[in-house]
Amino acid sequence: MKLRWGILSTAKIGTVKVIPAIQKGENCEVVAISSRSIEQAKAAAVELGIPKAFGSYEELLNDPYIDAVYIPLPNHLHVPYTVKALEAGKHVLCEKPIALNSEEALTLKKEMEKYPQLKVMEAFMYRFHPQWQKVKQLVEEGAIGEVKTIHSVFSYFNNNPENIRNRSDIGGGALMDIGCYCISFPRFIFGKEPARVVGLIDRDPQMQIDRITSGMLDFSHGQTSSFTCSTQLMNGQYAEISGTTGRIEVEIPVNAPNDRPTKITLVTNEGSEDFLFEAVDQYTLQAEQFANSILNGLPVPTPLSDAIGNMRVIDAIFESAKCGKWVGF
Repeated sequence: MKLRWGILSTAKIGTVKVIPAIQKGENCEVVAISSRSIEQAKAAAVELGIPKAFGSYEELLNDPYIDAVYIPLPNHLHVPYTVKALEAGKHVLCEKPIALNSEEALTLKKEMEKYPQLKVMEAFMYRFHPQWQKVKQLVEEGAIGEVKTIHSVFSYFNNNPENIRNRSDIGGGALMDIGCYCISFPRFIFGKEPARVVGLIDRDPQMQIDRITSGMLDFSHGQTSSFTCSTQLMNGQYAEISGTTGRIEVEIPVNAPNDRPTKITLVTNEGSEDFLFEAVDQYTLQAEQFANSILNGLPVPTPLSDAIGNMRVIDAIFESAKCGKWVGF
């Protein structure tokens, strides 16, 4: 059995990364793609070998042959089109962040409750990569003692005012685009929510998006996380998980390449050990596991409650930066 996918939009992340990855999935088949321009949809369909092309998102959603949709639309359209997909009887894999804020994410949760047979998942693909599965395993086995703090950095440079990531009115900016990963990492590793957060934001004077955002998350009992994300710094990313007897360094925590091995390093007082992982496509692994949950009636690997938790922290970072104080939950 294969899950039949439709794609809402010809966004670059979809056409370059995610769609080819879904097509490699053993239990996946991409059967349609849509755009607000039929010409763009047809061009993408030809390029990617997709059978059907639609000139509107609604047309694709109305196709009864499609089981699930992948949504790489701009952030402000995530919830509206996830709801439309549910109304059309489709399962949804939606790009991160799931919503513009936690209130909107909770609205989606209420809508989902109307369709208990359908599944929705936020596309945090990094969690499916073997390197992060190994990090989680090492932590749970006590390889670095008690985990006390996690630090991450994620940045790139893009000051083009026409780019959707630089439009504050539709959910652009560093925290929403890439800082969401830096918030997700510690929540995934600690397996709980922070008690309070503090944030510091530098905004672009013209575009008003947050171009550099730093934050600290207090998980109580001496466990913390800190991060910096930016859309106007040199490209870079790393994550470090530190415990009482060691640390784990993740070389490429988010954009793990699909054409060469990746590495994490375990450092203890006894020395360091590298763990190498063969080249895999984390987007394929994500699609296969999402499809498996649908085809076999299993819970999705990352439930909507996790997406709502991430949005709550994002909201609190923004609030803290405004008021200049810690914000609790």
